[in-house]
Amino acid sequence: MTTFPLDKLSLRTQVRMKVNGEPHVLLVKPWQTLLEALREELGLTGTKEGCGNGNCGCCTILMNGKTVNSCLVLAPEADGAEILTVEGLAQNGRLDPLQKAFIQYGALQCGFCTPGFLLSAKYLLQENPNPTEHQVRLAIAGNLCRCTGYDKIVRAILAVARGEVQ
Repeated sequence: MTTFPLDKLSLRTQVRMKVNGEPHVLLVKPWQTLLEALREELGLTGTKEGCGNGNCGCCTILMNGKTVNSCLVLAPEADGAEILTVEGLAQNGRLDPLQKAFIQYGALQCGFCTPGFLLSAKYLLQENPNPTEHQVRLAIAGNLCRCTGYDKIVRAILAVARGEVQ
């Protein structure tokens, strides 16, 4: 029986997706994660890999309007999907209100977890424009931060919900 190392196989799958409003056609390995495709194929390095097993939330993006851990999604599963990454939050050179609030409220330090928090908050405010503090805390429960704690993040999200940051 002849065996071939996986790295020598040129298996590729064509995947069409819209990322941050732009259509893309990618040739990806069947075992490649969506996180890897975004970072390696499209150069969108804002989405981070913190754990590789869906526990930290650093790789959170919106896929078809819902939060997903992109490290747990195979790139071929995103065929036909609409993806929003942290790079797509700012529009026409203007930061998204959530980005402004995170800066204003000091809701970031090293910034590694920030993209995941921003996308989780974006989803929350799309679904519930007037959340309570408890609802905000539940919405970001899948995102871990080792630097800032969570109070400044929660305050920033609530400020956007109240319209205090435009």
